Parts: sequence; structure tokens; C-alpha cells
Amino acid sequence: MNAMQQARNAYAGPQSPIRTPRQTEHQVFSTVTARLAAAAQRPEDFSGTVAALHDNRRLWTFVAAQVAGKDNALPQDLRARLFYLAEFTDHHTNRVLNREADLQPLIDINTAVMRGLGAMPAPAATPKGPQ
Repeated sequence: MNAMQQARNAYAGPQSPIRTPRQTEHQVFSTVTARLAAAAQRPEDFSGTVAALHDNRRLWTFVAAQVAGKDNALPQDLRARLFYLAEFTDHHTNRVLNREADLQPLIDINTAVMRGLGAMPAPAATPKGPQ
């Protein structure tokens, strides 16, 4: 790489757009859910299923810790529902690991959360003044 290419790269704009926290949460859920879905397509690859379940469990443990915090600004009802989903996810994960259940309920829950995160409120309209 020559000096011109290095300079061009150094002063180029960021390669990835800046995301809001909500968009970042959506991306994390999307990535983890894609891994669960891939594992569901390969039931013979139990180690892949275990790895996907581990990532999903870590995600939901983080969600539970966040909604349990007293400084969390979400409405109490939503916080309680998310905490319940974290508990269900943990319980269902154990059932999948014991080969007593399948991955689909976990995929469905994550997909529903992604839909909620994707339902971004429309920006407030700015009033137009005299021009």
C-alpha cells in the first residue's frame, strides 16, 4: 500500500454507520437468533447447538441483569415481562440441552423481541414556520 492509499484510508469516513443503542440491541439479537436457526437446521451438530445456546443464554442473562437494575428506564410491566422471558429462556435451554425440547421457542422469542426493537417510533414532525 502506497502513501496515497494510506492517506485516503486514514481520512475516509467510517466504514460502518453509527447505530443507536436500540439498533445495536437488534443487531445482537439478530446475530444470536441466526446462530440458533442455523443450529436448528443441523440437529446432528450438537456442539454447534450448545454453542448457539450458550450465546443466547449469555444474551438473556445480560437482558435480565439490565431490566432488574433500579436505574432501568423501561416501564415496570415491560421489565417484568423481559425478566420472565429470560427465566423461560434459561429453563427451556436446559430442556434443549437435555434433548427434551427443540430450539424453535427460543428462536420465536428472539424474533418477537427483534420485532419490538424494530418498531422504532417515528421522529416528531418539525413545525414549518413562515418561509
